Amino acid sequence: MYEKAKYLVSGDSAITIEFGNIISEEINKKVRAMTSAVEVKKVYGIKELVPTYRSLMIHYDPLKVDFYELVNTLRKIEENIDSIELSAPDVIEIPTLYGGDCGPDIENVARYNNITVEKVVEIHASKEYLIFMLGFTPGFPYLGGMDTRIAAPRLQTPRTRIPGGSVGIAGEQTGIYPVSSPGGWQLIGSTPIKLFDPHRENPILLKSGNYIKFKSINEKEYEKVKQQLDNGTYEYMIYSKEDGGDERGAI
Repeated sequence: MYEKAKYLVSGDSAITIEFGNIISEEINKKVRAMTSAVEVKKVYGIKELVPTYRSLMIHYDPLKVDFYELVNTLRKIEENIDSIELSAPDVIEIPTLYGGDCGPDIENVARYNNITVEKVVEIHASKEYLIFMLGFTPGFPYLGGMDTRIAAPRLQTPRTRIPGGSVGIAGEQTGIYPVSSPGGWQLIGSTPIKLFDPHRENPILLKSGNYIKFKSINEKEYEKVKQQLDNGTYEYMIYSKEDGGDERGAI
């Protein structure tokens, strides 16, 4: 983590505030705190905030605010971000059908790590994963905290189409494809949950700073969840990271 954040020019209408050069929860917490502080201040001229693993990109209107004026304002906000208390994160459960047609690469992952497929599922579904950032496609979560015992390299030849809902592993990361797209991750399962739905009030389901927890389900349960989602009766399992309790709630 840098002693002082770096303010970088990003084209003619954006600033990138960089807090470090590694992936870490501590750095990401600063990114989220700065994002929250800027949102609260409603700084004049700012159009959009884009938080990432270790930086915050701020798009602004150069006809409304001068670059140097904006940097000075942001530096003053940054001075107090360590005192910002972020709200307790939520954990959302992601029902996942592992293996078979839904996870055609799970045996590759098991073989690469000299463990069984069952062990891959057990390890993958045992963690709560921090959502560091969203990107690549709408709602794609970049997650932290995957156990290195199931790490596996990307495919040598990426697939031209991966179905939305696919759960994959690439290196020491895991993630979920929200929509059908090309990709080179090792596919180990699939969830019926729609991470991106343009017809939903909140199109993007997940939020950076929260966590997800995969839950292994069978084919019958998969179809049941899918049907409930289609008819609007599915209840998401969401609980507070702080107390570990559970609470069902619609999104």
